[in-house]
Amino acid sequence: MADRSNFYDLACHGFVRVATATPAVRTADVAFNRDGILAEARKAHEARVDLVVYPELCVSSYAIDDLHLQGAMIDAVEQAIADIAAATSDLSPVLIIGAPLRRNGKLYNCALAVADGAVLGVVPKSFLPNYREFYEKRWFTPGRDCQDLEINVAGEEVPFGTDLIFSAASLPGFTFGMEICEDFWAPNPPGTMAALAGATILANLSASPITIGRADDRHLHCRSMSSRAICAYAYSASGHGESTTDLAWDGQGVIYEMGDLLAESERFDRKGELCIVDIDTDRIIAERLRNHTFTDAADFEGRPEDWYRTVIFDHRAIAGEDAGDRGLNRPIRRFPFVPNRQDKLDQDAYEAFNIQVDALMRRFQATSGESMVIGISGGLDSTHALIVAAKVCDKLGLPRSTIRGYTMPGFGTSEGTKSNAWRLMKAMQITAEEIDIKPSARTMLKNIGHAFADGEPVYDTTFENVQAGLRTDYLFRLAGQHKGFVIGTGDLSELALGWCTYGVGDQMSHYGVNAGVPKTLIQYLIRWAIDTEQFVPAASEVLAAILDTEISPELIPAGEDGEIQSTEGTIGPYELNDFFLHHIVRFGQKPSKVAFLAWHAWKDADAGSWPAGFPQDRRNAYDLATIRKWLEKFLWRFFQFSQFKRSALPNGPKVSSGGALSPRGDWRAPSDAVADVWLAELRDNVPEN
Repeated sequence: MADRSNFYDLACHGFVRVATATPAVRTADVAFNRDGILAEARKAHEARVDLVVYPELCVSSYAIDDLHLQGAMIDAVEQAIADIAAATSDLSPVLIIGAPLRRNGKLYNCALAVADGAVLGVVPKSFLPNYREFYEKRWFTPGRDCQDLEINVAGEEVPFGTDLIFSAASLPGFTFGMEICEDFWAPNPPGTMAALAGATILANLSASPITIGRADDRHLHCRSMSSRAICAYAYSASGHGESTTDLAWDGQGVIYEMGDLLAESERFDRKGELCIVDIDTDRIIAERLRNHTFTDAADFEGRPEDWYRTVIFDHRAIAGEDAGDRGLNRPIRRFPFVPNRQDKLDQDAYEAFNIQVDALMRRFQATSGESMVIGISGGLDSTHALIVAAKVCDKLGLPRSTIRGYTMPGFGTSEGTKSNAWRLMKAMQITAEEIDIKPSARTMLKNIGHAFADGEPVYDTTFENVQAGLRTDYLFRLAGQHKGFVIGTGDLSELALGWCTYGVGDQMSHYGVNAGVPKTLIQYLIRWAIDTEQFVPAASEVLAAILDTEISPELIPAGEDGEIQSTEGTIGPYELNDFFLHHIVRFGQKPSKVAFLAWHAWKDADAGSWPAGFPQDRRNAYDLATIRKWLEKFLWRFFQFSQFKRSALPNGPKVSSGGALSPRGDWRAPSDAVADVWLAELRDNVPEN
């Protein structure tokens, strides 16, 4: 568990540093290969790596054919293994190396886990390819039936079999299984069973030769395996130095986590190479906790955790006080809800936008309405709801005048946003009207005895809610009058923070089309609509102007200096709040873990990647104190202040796999909960500066 003294240690937040290694090797030169393996191990030690995955048969070389059956070769391999094991007594990483080993008159293609001066255990290859360029059954015996056995390696009896996983006693979550090359091409890979037994990391030692398109096939299998088995998958293929008699080798190393590519090595590199990344085992365990299909699969297979053997080892060289601040070697998305696949940005934005369009279209058809009623403020949310509604009309072959847009200026409405609202409605060619709510608001404030009615500048929550409630009340009555329904404009970020007026207010509508879309995604989708010319140039111009306008509810009059009410000044930057929301709701991460991730994501505006086309002048950075401040406010608002509002949400479509907050869907919570547990975890474990 993290505390103030080790907050900066990645191990305390469930991370394990994993590397794939492509060592310098030479065909059948065991001593040279041993030295190449150790050279990468020493580099990994310097990089403070926890686990290193080497290629298949890297001690002997893979493509040596009948030389595998030579006694001198096997003797040399066994001596090299002893040398490698002895060398690990001074090295921190666990090494997973590949070597041929004899047992009971049979030769096996094996993966060996080596650490702290000893071989921890050996897993034989289950499936031996004997097609195309492969002839492994000529030399090796398949190991899929080897269970509950031992093997003599370097003079010691160690566990041997396909029923092994390995777990660090001092580093919770660091549990790995091993499979070898062809194993993961099988219809039922043995690594799946290791994952069901509790392995969070699967290592594949491969000697797959390279042909056109095979690198893509490897990616497909690694991504699929890491996704289906809810694990991290580290794949290391043989590289330069293997025999090129009939084949070539590219040394591809890739590391996936739950379907996400985290790191990839440089291929066709002549030198030894490490590909390093930090795996989030907490995230993996949290996802398994939520995914009962995973648990059901384990039960169906006879609960592998009960019959798999777990080799416990002490990973004391890195864990605890020795670890310190190793940084975080991992891509972290600043905007987890925003598309980031560079080759599929347009596709992802298209899908997000059209999920909303299709959902609203279906609801409009189901209600047999004659109009869609929407309040247009000149802000982001109503703008996005309007362009979604416009596309609905276009798809249904209806005139956009079917949409009835109302701008309703109140006491804090600026000329800029009011002007943008009118420009947008005209450009979108909808039915547009204006209703000044100030007279009605004054009447209500007077009737309830509010001080503002007596001329006092009292701008409290009641003052704000009177305006928000009147706007919604007007929209509902207008919908009834025009045989339509009210389109809600509030977004996912506002629902998370409770930044809406309950009941007769912007929390309520007939259909909340933005309910599954956080603020950061709305901003991105509006930019996408501009860039892809979804609408006429006049509409794009006003969309750009709205994007450049500060986010404000505009319920309080501007100050004497012209300063307007700032939403983000009150509840925090939406880019941070959306980051918090994703990691807390999607994975149930502890506040200290969220703060750790946010600090690494946001501490340096010049580091890491930004969404394509993100404005340079809006690339912000936040220190830990700022992150802690706004996270504390988020936790209180999310867990204690606002659940009752979410419990009464109207229907609205889920858009992102990151989740939604509908009480009928991804998030179900009591309205009476308190935030004490989360606030205490944050305050106890995150430094104030």
